[in-house]
Amino acid sequence: MEIEWVSAVGITDCVYRACETFQGSLEESLLEDRFLRACRRESVDRTPVWFMRQAGRYQPEYRKIRERYSLMEICRHPEVAAEVTMLPVTQLGVDAAILFSDIMVPVHEAGVDVEIKPNIGPVIDRPIRDQAGVERLRPLVPEEDVPYVIETVNILKDELKVPLIGFAGGPFTLASYLVEGRPTRKFHEVKRMMFATPDVWYALMERLCQIVIPFLKAQVKAGAAAIQLFDSWAGCLSPADYQEFVLPYSKKIFESVDSLEVPKIHFGVGTGELLVHLRDAGADVVGVDWVVPLDEAWRRVGYETAVQGNLEPNLVLGPLDRLLERTREIMDRAEGRRGHIFNLGHGVLPETNVDTLRRVVDTVHEYTYEGART
Repeated sequence: MEIEWVSAVGITDCVYRACETFQGSLEESLLEDRFLRACRRESVDRTPVWFMRQAGRYQPEYRKIRERYSLMEICRHPEVAAEVTMLPVTQLGVDAAILFSDIMVPVHEAGVDVEIKPNIGPVIDRPIRDQAGVERLRPLVPEEDVPYVIETVNILKDELKVPLIGFAGGPFTLASYLVEGRPTRKFHEVKRMMFATPDVWYALMERLCQIVIPFLKAQVKAGAAAIQLFDSWAGCLSPADYQEFVLPYSKKIFESVDSLEVPKIHFGVGTGELLVHLRDAGADVVGVDWVVPLDEAWRRVGYETAVQGNLEPNLVLGPLDRLLERTREIMDRAEGRRGHIFNLGHGVLPETNVDTLRRVVDTVHEYTYEGART
């Protein structure tokens, strides 16, 4: 907000005091926000809800934008990225926005030639398989490498009426793309590196920390009110392997942002046996997929930690009565405890109907309010 200078000192002082009061009110409002309060396991008026991948191909407006821009081009145009980020907030009435970007953005700017191919995902021109490949990655300097991300967050900070979640890919998930060269269900090459050449693996993990940490810090400093680490594919690891090869680096990432005092969310798919380790990495909120019931997942991580989840994404494509029944079931499993953030167990599917997703939001909000669950 720009203030025009006037010579009358009294008027100027009043203007500045008004602006300071306005800014203070905004900060107080943000602190009282239901999403942030739930992250801190404080009482809320209604259970907050947002959806992973809540901006995307299921939205007609987004599809029109994609006719003009590729995914990576949207990320590089702050005004467009901000518009896409805000779409689900107005359409669905969700309680938080998540920055529209991609987990491959920072590694691309750090030296990886990657293309996001439709219906495939990230494809790496030269997969990293040895120490020389690791050396091609350089530490990220956000102000030089991803200024468009910082600008997008700055725009959203002024435009959004709900908190913005910043994010980054988790170390294992990023490594799986970089080493395999494309999405995979088998993870042969990445596990080969872990087990056969652990020194190369550790070097890659350290370098990824040098990319992810400054990327997250830059988002928070620009205005993100929370962060989420998406280690989506870590569920392919045994608990012992996760502890040895991934946990120290996830912990390093979370510890690096502790001083910024924003809620930290940790998420993976198929991580039912890793939930305690996701918590131990330093998360304030543990994301739960749809396989483990919410009450059991919460029991595993402990009630001193908030949880996020965990509606099966495909249910949104089926009959409405079943969808809303399962939505209410998840709310029942939360048992009114402080610290539940409603979400899907993974991202919104492209076939999802906008109105149907809005019904889920309304059901969560109405159920929480009517049941006086605080």
